Amino acid sequence: MSRGGAVKDRPDGPERKCIATGELRPKHGLIRFVAGPDAQIVPDVAGKLPGRGVYVAADAKAIDTAARKKLFARGLKMPVTVPEDLGEEVERQLARRVVELISLARKSGDAVAGYEKVKAWLDKEEARVLIQAEDGSARGKSKLSTPHRGSYIGWLTADELGMAFGRQTVIHAALASGGLAKRVVEEAQRLRGLRETTDDGGKGRSEG
Repeated sequence: MSRGGAVKDRPDGPERKCIATGELRPKHGLIRFVAGPDAQIVPDVAGKLPGRGVYVAADAKAIDTAARKKLFARGLKMPVTVPEDLGEEVERQLARRVVELISLARKSGDAVAGYEKVKAWLDKEEARVLIQAEDGSARGKSKLSTPHRGSYIGWLTADELGMAFGRQTVIHAALASGGLAKRVVEEAQRLRGLRETTDDGGKGRSEG
């Protein structure tokens, strides 16, 4: 995996074409959109809504381009309306999805929170993914390093991580190998594109 938890393209995985860029990309890195009953564009972040769908790269600029150039209507071959806050809505849904997945990992014993617990998992090489709140102390976060050949997620807020662990706020968290780790990384990577974070996804950390 690359820096920032990016998942490398899998040649044998399903791919779809982004209507904004024209590029063929792995399906897990795109956002699916469908037309609702009122012909309004609806994000389908889980990829399960019925009907014809079109795909856009998980990137704020790509979604803006698709809306501005009326590419949704072209791709769906029908007149549609696009909500002004479409990008923000996609971001909200993705953030909620990542939080829910981390929460499920916690309930199954595959996630821990708190500096000491995370450090212990890293020391014992039990951690596969290091997660740190974007609004946490840079000095405190620098004391922990991304697991070797692991992934780093640094664009969730302390409040969002707190929700995942049933606390008010969380700064440091980690996921074990297996379980939901891969899905969390993939969904978090999509969220990163919507947030246009300036964080480099682990500056000074191992790329793995």
